[in-house]
Amino acid sequence: MNVNAPAAATGVDDDLDDHFSNVAAAILDGDVVPVLGAGVNLCDRADDEKWEHGRSLPSGRELADMLATRFAWDATDRDLVHVSQAAVLRRGADPLFKLLHSVFVGDYEPTSVHRFLAALPALRERRGLDPCPQLILTTNYDALLERAFTEAGQPFDVLYYLGEGGARKRPQGKFMHVDAKGRQRTVTTPNRYVDATIDERTVIMKIHGAAREDPAEDSWVITEDHYIDYLTRTSLSELIPVKLLEKLLNCNFLFMGYGMKDWNVRVMLHRIFTQRRHGHDGWASWAVQLDSDPVDRALWKKNNVSIQTIPLREYLARLQSALETVEVWN
Repeated sequence: MNVNAPAAATGVDDDLDDHFSNVAAAILDGDVVPVLGAGVNLCDRADDEKWEHGRSLPSGRELADMLATRFAWDATDRDLVHVSQAAVLRRGADPLFKLLHSVFVGDYEPTSVHRFLAALPALRERRGLDPCPQLILTTNYDALLERAFTEAGQPFDVLYYLGEGGARKRPQGKFMHVDAKGRQRTVTTPNRYVDATIDERTVIMKIHGAAREDPAEDSWVITEDHYIDYLTRTSLSELIPVKLLEKLLNCNFLFMGYGMKDWNVRVMLHRIFTQRRHGHDGWASWAVQLDSDPVDRALWKKNNVSIQTIPLREYLARLQSALETVEVWN
């Protein structure tokens, strides 16, 4: 996804003012759950800037190309899930996980997206609004969102999916809850687990696992086998803590850096959208996606998501302005 194309190519005009006012009001009402994809890592990168291992975080295609080179995979299909599966078949899982850890754990700067979300609590305070912690979903493995919240002085909990990887034994197919004090608990009975909640603190929910500082705690959902396993897991009520699931079924989603046609990143969201449709889904959602094709647009429409074809940095700037000025009630 090209999130930094020139604004002149997008046809952005004042007709979008109503969109930004609407989204800003929903955010300040506490109704929006942001969903972050790999494209947010390109938000502040120049169009001609190439990814370099250790200097910045990659897009999905850049990571797939690097893995294909490292594991001597010469296939023309450079889909990340397919290449990751090939790497495991050629060399085993541990070499893949070791390389992924070296990519995603480093001294990286948060992007404008991460800092925007981490600054929302201070904006609410400036505007005289009561605190309203967020639930944020991300398909990314890195810890840039956590770093942004830490640097902003905002407490948060993390939930990350327990996939394959790491040296410590833990039940796969569950979420690990890491609270604001660093205490870890496996969510073994989600429908009775009430300690993961946005009543007091923001919750960052990493639905494809996480690269942790200690590689023994890493967790990866990245190969074809991983996603097949993900698809065959039990119902959402037996996976996601009850209070967080209630929020996910009753919210506006704001998708950033995320392409709907990538089936692997739709796995969890497909289950959420399906459950919402089985009830009464009266919640509109939005996606910021500059480059979308007919398949993307059809999939977004199916899930009641409208697309905004604006560079992500420009979208955030206009949304920030609306958040500062839209009329609110406390």
